[in-house]
Amino acid sequence: MGEFFNPEKGIWVWLSTLVDICGLSILWTFLCLPVITAGPATAALYYTVVKCVRGRESGAFGYYFRSLRQNFKAGFLAGLIVIPAVMVLLSGHFIVRWYGTGIGGLAYVLYVAYYFALILPAGVLCWLFPLLGRFEYGVGGLFRVALQLTAAHLPSTVVVVLLTAQTAVFCIQRWWPVLFMPVVTTLLASLFFERIFQKHTPRDGEDGAET
Repeated sequence: MGEFFNPEKGIWVWLSTLVDICGLSILWTFLCLPVITAGPATAALYYTVVKCVRGRESGAFGYYFRSLRQNFKAGFLAGLIVIPAVMVLLSGHFIVRWYGTGIGGLAYVLYVAYYFALILPAGVLCWLFPLLGRFEYGVGGLFRVALQLTAAHLPSTVVVVLLTAQTAVFCIQRWWPVLFMPVVTTLLASLFFERIFQKHTPRDGEDGAET
């Protein structure tokens, strides 16, 4: 019986992880509602998932708010750049989709080409805030490294972009996945990102520093 009531073993570990997954997902969703805070909220989510859900460290919400505070300025400024860019790309998506599915022929070819062209900016977006969560960068350096990693690790980038896009569609169509999918998707993305981050961890004196 003593083992059953041990908070560091058995069912209590699983319950604690479940609370972290659902709590962090809901917190992230709430903090993303103003839109302009989505950047630092996402950076903090990635950092906390790697440390606590994947790394099994305790105190997930403390990690989250500490990372949110440390990365708020850079994440906010990066978000001011990302938000209008995303709006332009989404507008292009709806226009190209309407022409491509409604007219056919050459328009459909352009429709497909547009989606291939989206891989690069979508990839930069997917790399951007995990990088901010794990390393210290200025805004310019953050975008530069995100672009470099997008191009250098294109297969991983494509997988993460598709994973993120499908998760977004799933959560928009059905509200209840927001209770856990933000953390689950971040955890799956970290399987690709962390392997690559280990190869690109800046040394002392370089532009970035691990947090």
